[in-house]
Parts: sequence; C-alpha cells; structure tokens
Amino acid sequence: MLLTVAAALLTLYLWLFLHAENQIGVAVLLLAALAAGLAAGRLNLVRKVELAGADRPGIARGLAIGCALLLIAVFHQSDFVLLMLCTVLLYVTACLGLTVQFGFSGVANFAGAAFFGVGAYATATLAQHTGLPLLLDVALAGVIAALVGSLLITPVLRTRGHYAALVTIAFGILFRTFIEVNDVLGGPQGLQAPGMKLFGHDFNESFTVFGADVSFYVSYAVLCLALCAGAFAVVKAVERSWVGLAMDVVRTDETSAAAFGLHIARWKVVAFVMGNFFAGAAGGVYGMVTGFIAPNNFTFSDSLLMLSIVILGGLGNPVGLVPAAVIVLILPEKLQFIQEYRFLLYAALVIAILLFRPDGLLPRRTRLFFGRGARRAPAPTVRAPAADGRAAQ
Repeated sequence: MLLTVAAALLTLYLWLFLHAENQIGVAVLLLAALAAGLAAGRLNLVRKVELAGADRPGIARGLAIGCALLLIAVFHQSDFVLLMLCTVLLYVTACLGLTVQFGFSGVANFAGAAFFGVGAYATATLAQHTGLPLLLDVALAGVIAALVGSLLITPVLRTRGHYAALVTIAFGILFRTFIEVNDVLGGPQGLQAPGMKLFGHDFNESFTVFGADVSFYVSYAVLCLALCAGAFAVVKAVERSWVGLAMDVVRTDETSAAAFGLHIARWKVVAFVMGNFFAGAAGGVYGMVTGFIAPNNFTFSDSLLMLSIVILGGLGNPVGLVPAAVIVLILPEKLQFIQEYRFLLYAALVIAILLFRPDGLLPRRTRLFFGRGARRAPAPTVRAPAADGRAAQ
C-alpha cells in the first residue's frame, strides 16, 4: 500500500512539473517539493518506502515501470517532454555504469561522456557500413565502448585516487580531439545517426492509436525505458551478488581485500568494463533519438554532469539516480524564464542539497549480510555490568 501511494504521488508530481510552463507554477511546485522533502525527513517516510521496496522488489520495479509508461502515455503528443524523458532515461542508464565503477568498486571515471560518445559514433558508423540489425548495432556499440575502455585499464590500475581520475580526464579530451580531426566521423560538423527500425516499425514515423496521433518519440521513450530497466535489473543483481560484495570490499579497503585473497585488479577491470558497456549502449540509443551527433555533445562538462548525477543521487545507490537526473537535466529547462540566472539558481540548489544531505538524496545503506532477515534482525542486547562485576540480569 505504501509503495502504491508513493508511486502515485511521485507520478502526479512529475506530471504537474513537466506540464508546468509559467513561472508561478514552477515556483509553487519547487516549494511543494521542498516542503514535502522536509516533512518526509521528519516522519522518516523515505526510510519506510525504501524498506517496503526492499521487501517487495518485484512490486517496486513494476510500479516504477508502470508509472513511467503512464507518463509517456499522458505526454504522447508532446515532443519536447518526451525528448526530455528519453534523455533522463539514457543518462540514468549511463550513470548506472558509473555507479558500478565509482559507487561499487571505487574506480574514478571522469570520461563518462566520452564512452557515451563512443557508443553513439559506433552505432552511427555500424549502421552506415554494415547491414546488421540496428538493435544489434546498439549492443555492439556497448561492446566497442568496453573494448576502448580496456585501453585505459593498465594506467587506471597503476594509479590511485586523483591520478587515476586524471587518466580518464585525459582520455575524454583525447576522444573529443580525435573525432574533431577525423573527417571519416564527420569532423567538427558531426555525423548523422540513423533512426531505429525494429520488427518493421520505423521509430522516426508518427502513428495513430484509436484515432489519436502519437509522437514518434513515444517509440524511443519505450525503447529507452526498456534499456534503462534492463540495466537497472543487472546492476541490482550485481549489487546483491558475491560480485557486488567483492567490489564493496575492494572499494572500502584494498589492503584488507588483498589480505583476504581478493584479486583487486580483477574486480576493478570487471567494474570498469561493465560500466563502459552501459554507457556505450546508452550512447548508441542517444544518437538514434537525436538523429545527429557532434563532438560538442560529449565534452568534459557532460562527464561532470553525469558524475554530479551519481553523487547527488547517493553514491552507490542506483535508485537515487532517477530523482538526481530529473533535477540536473529537467530543472534547468523549467527555469528558462530567468534566462542566464537559471544556472546560478540550479547550482545553488544542488549545493544546498549536498550541504543538508552530504550523502546524496538517497544514500546507500550499509550492507550487513545477505538475506531478508538482515534488515529485520533486532539489535543485540548489551547487558550492563552489576556492582559485583557480574552481568546484570
């Protein structure tokens, strides 16, 4: 019941927020979100919803997918809103890869947009020069992004902390320079990306349902939702498995992990490759959604945007990526009425959130051990010593 009510309220709020177009409406909704957040914190509602979702993960995921489909259906004629929803879903998919890297295993990656771009350019190139199905091109784009990322494995493993971050930053700059000077990939002018065609359906064509016109972005939104849901399911499965446990140990203390026999390099490689695959696949679909890709779409600032979503949502918590992506991607668009000051207000809002919630909107809970009973196990009773030194009964 609690999950259903929470899902209904969040869906209603998102509908109102996406539908709002005037200054007063956006301001009222932002104040309402702030008041609701404060009230939920005092009543510990967020924790209760998290526990309810953890107890019934299937129901929670079904409600999330159903609410997303409902929003897509409601805005079936609004191209701009559907495009924003596609962007949010694809960025969440790419940030799921960063969560595996940074949040699970502690591998810093400041080139998320570069691997996102590798997937986009790989999909466009494969579609132009091969006759493979476009859905297979998207999967191959993820594989290519993972293979390109494997070139960074050696320098990343040989460095730690900010030095490893500098390696990924250098790769992001190198990638943009490479595609700018490469005429085969369109150079600075960019490259046209093909539209998705699946089972005889052209995603770039509008269609009608029961006599109502439906935007072609609806097909892309459903595809993006399917990709995001699949990536989320894989990441949650990894988190609950012994693979996620090994990654947590490596992130927490490499020395202790090595002392207990864990292969540090192996789990970092697994996390890095898996994360880049998600980013590449999301980038491949992104190129099809936008129809055109250029070097300016995959800059270092875009990598910082992805990293800010991961940190703002709660480092290591895949669920927190969704509200963080909505704040980072949609909020600036809704604040366009204050023109250039919208980024100032948006930055101040993000800073305020991190000041009052330094662990993010939805911090990741500490894992005790596997099993449902871990969340319900009572705290151990500590007996105070009696005056004669024996334990008090």
